[in-house]
Amino acid sequence: MIKKLYTLILKAFIGPFIATFFITMFVLVMQFFWKYIDDLVGKGLDLLSILKLTGFVAINTVPLALPLAILLSSIMTFGNLGESFELVAIKSAGIPLLRFMQPLLFVSLGLCMLAFLFANYVIPVAQLKFTTMLFDIRVAKPAFDIKEGIFYDKIPGFAIKVGSKEKDGNTIYDVIIYENQFALQDNIIVAESGTMSVSSDKKFLEFNLKNGWRYQEKGQFNTAETEFYRLGFKEYKKSFDLSSFDVLKTPDSAFKDNYAMLDVKQLGKAVDSLENHVKTNLAARVSRELGGYFLFRKKMDSGWKSKKVIIPDSIRNYRQLIPDSAKNLVNTRAIDKINMMRSSLDIINLEYQQKRKDIRYYLIEWHRKFVLSFACFVLFMIGAPLGSIIRKGGLGLPLVFAVIFFLIFHLLYMFGEKFVRQDIMTPFGGMWLSVYSLIPVSIFLIYKAMNDSQLFNSEFYFRTFRIVRDNWHGLFKRNS
Repeated sequence: MIKKLYTLILKAFIGPFIATFFITMFVLVMQFFWKYIDDLVGKGLDLLSILKLTGFVAINTVPLALPLAILLSSIMTFGNLGESFELVAIKSAGIPLLRFMQPLLFVSLGLCMLAFLFANYVIPVAQLKFTTMLFDIRVAKPAFDIKEGIFYDKIPGFAIKVGSKEKDGNTIYDVIIYENQFALQDNIIVAESGTMSVSSDKKFLEFNLKNGWRYQEKGQFNTAETEFYRLGFKEYKKSFDLSSFDVLKTPDSAFKDNYAMLDVKQLGKAVDSLENHVKTNLAARVSRELGGYFLFRKKMDSGWKSKKVIIPDSIRNYRQLIPDSAKNLVNTRAIDKINMMRSSLDIINLEYQQKRKDIRYYLIEWHRKFVLSFACFVLFMIGAPLGSIIRKGGLGLPLVFAVIFFLIFHLLYMFGEKFVRQDIMTPFGGMWLSVYSLIPVSIFLIYKAMNDSQLFNSEFYFRTFRIVRDNWHGLFKRNS
């Protein structure tokens, strides 16, 4: 009987989980395209590049889509069981809530482990490929689109103007081409008509011009030895190199040391090396750069701290020991040394703050891999009892509650990460803020679900309000 029950619960969970997981991924991928639409439009990307970019984005959204899918599918699963009174039948058979939650509990733990392995081994590679490809797309020039009556100067060394175009977009009239090869001479091509097309390998823009003139100046600039040529033609072919419009092929190694591209082991090693640099190199640098200003340290013996030196009141003020004629010189030199010491300390402090910032960023990425994985389990422990309490299936009420709790989780997660980046909270406290804030909520919901609470039953609150309303006057008179 228990095996059949477990099979029933697993079958009821798998369908909604797969559907909600892919729907969530689709929404997150669309969110990326809405955010970066200005960087992608007009770059002439082919279908393969768009599919590769979409694939990298989809892989990077898995750690965030998985917790939401588990939360929504667990609410839907137990809500459907409660709405069809199967949950009541299971409880009446003496099977407690935690007992028939066991199969999905193990599934959620398995998904936690899978999410961690995915975030540790797959996400860094996908993030590296995605960052490199997005960088290449961003720095690529917009695809050429020559408009009527407007000079087009996106092709290096040329300015092209087309008076008018046919509806086919290839036949052109009143063509003017200015060549600027950094020789400061005017080289111009003028044609009455022609055709415009892209070569078969898409590397050249070809103009087949008719009935025109080519004006060219040759010779050394700013001398009387230059010659001006005018050549008439009936047909003339001009090709423009389009290699500058291609998406670059930046090597992946350009971004491989970024903290988002590393796994847990590499992040831990990077943090250790940065902390060691702060403790040893910066401390030695302070001693080396400032030690020259404190020459009196060389005259001290090892027990100088234990000795009590009594300074007479007559010489307690060092100014009394300096002749009046040397006071200005001594003050000037002292101020100069203090300023130099301050400049050295400012530079060292700037490097120290940068290293501490790098350490925080590496620790953020280290904790992120564990937080988003463990969030799958925490949100399941919220969704399962919540579904058994509301007893509503489908995508109506469960979706509302899932969105509410996921927004709470996501906001706490973003606030915690921002607090860590601003050095307001420690990396552990900030990154795990969303998890340890929702654990008491999950415990409370499990307790209510085990005791058949009417926490989300509107009839319960209506009856309570009616009882209070009917007994309000009697209660008021008794107290008075």
